[in-house]
Amino acid sequence: MKALASFIRGVDAFNEWLGRYIAWLTLATVLICFAVVVLRYVFSTGIIWLQEAYVWTHAIVFMVGAGYTFLHGGHVRVDIVYGNLGPRRRAWIDIIGTFLFLVPFLWVVARYSGQFITSSWLIRETTDQPGGIRQLYLLKTVIWLFVGVVGIQGAALVARRALYLLGREEFAPEAVGH
Repeated sequence: MKALASFIRGVDAFNEWLGRYIAWLTLATVLICFAVVVLRYVFSTGIIWLQEAYVWTHAIVFMVGAGYTFLHGGHVRVDIVYGNLGPRRRAWIDIIGTFLFLVPFLWVVARYSGQFITSSWLIRETTDQPGGIRQLYLLKTVIWLFVGVVGIQGAALVARRALYLLGREEFAPEAVGH
């Protein structure tokens, strides 16, 4: 049980660190977007790679930051039912929901993005836009990062709830506010 608790704390710490680090890309996205608008409407010019850069940073924030969001309970959940249940039932719903919904979803994303991503890497896919960011295959790889960070956070959630059900109160599901 100590190893499982260490795993949970390690995954939580990793996604906490990653989420806080990746969050800075939100500021970068805003600043880049602002620069694109100023260049276009004040100087009547555009820089394609800069226009693509804010789309890239925005995508990375959402995809790589998804583990952090999951860690902090920011994803969709039907709180009407969940919030009215006791902690043991919430723990079971978290475990069952992870296996019933999250695992198949992540499997589908990983499985069906595989050819998409590997093909992109094989041809070193670039943007269609002249002057755009050349390494489009790197952005596509972020899909697998999404699967990884959400997957390990899902595993940590199942482990956390299992430890709670085995008597470790510090791993109880958090109360959901109304």
